[in-house]
Amino acid sequence: MIATTPAPPYYAVIFSSLRTEGDQGYGQAATRMLELAREQPGFLGVESAREDGLGITVSYWDSEAAILDWKQQAEHQAVREKGRTTWYSAFHTRVCKVERSYSFNAV
Repeated sequence: MIATTPAPPYYAVIFSSLRTEGDQGYGQAATRMLELAREQPGFLGVESAREDGLGITVSYWDSEAAILDWKQQAEHQAVREKGRTTWYSAFHTRVCKVERSYSFNAV
């Protein structure tokens, strides 16, 4: 699904990752993090794709403060640490301010 976002400005967190072999509880943790993020004040939506080990997840937030609150959320912190030790061989996080957006929908 393509996330429905408000008119800019808003923020995007781009999380690119390379996974290690096997699930090792990753799927369950990812589902829980999505549930938890949806409960966070300022969360606007998420888009995610994975192919050949490369994953890209973009989450959208209404402010930098909301992003920081999410980063400091205790359960999210624990899962991030598990990612470093178990699930990812590499990852990169980028935080961006969305100044403009364009869309198309043929339906």
